[in-house]
Amino acid sequence: MHKIERFRTSNLRWSFCLCNAAAVIAVGIISSVSPAVVSAQGTTATIFGQAPFGEVVTVSSATGLHRHQTVNKTGKYKIGPLPQGDYTVTLESGGQAVKTQSGITLLVGQNAKIDFACPNDHCAAPENQ
Repeated sequence: MHKIERFRTSNLRWSFCLCNAAAVIAVGIISSVSPAVVSAQGTTATIFGQAPFGEVVTVSSATGLHRHQTVNKTGKYKIGPLPQGDYTVTLESGGQAVKTQSGITLLVGQNAKIDFACPNDHCAAPENQ
């Protein structure tokens, strides 16, 4: 009878060790996968769009953040990364505000496309520039 009791106790210890080992392996697998999922989520957003070539687009927020970007040869601009919040986007020509769009709300991971009118619907630089 004593041998049977010792066998049961030994079996229980062995089962307990296997369960602990399985738990440790499962936690290791989960923790190695989690950082990839977390890092895929951004904490910023971008404002982009089209505007007349060579002009400057300025993004500003109530918190005092200001970013400027010159519109490229294809008539495109992109300003980011920007934290979530409410923004005003201004098109400037010769240092003067030409057009302003306000009340643009950016949420984490969501970008906003803000287009400004271009002369004759042609934002890109002329072919000879």
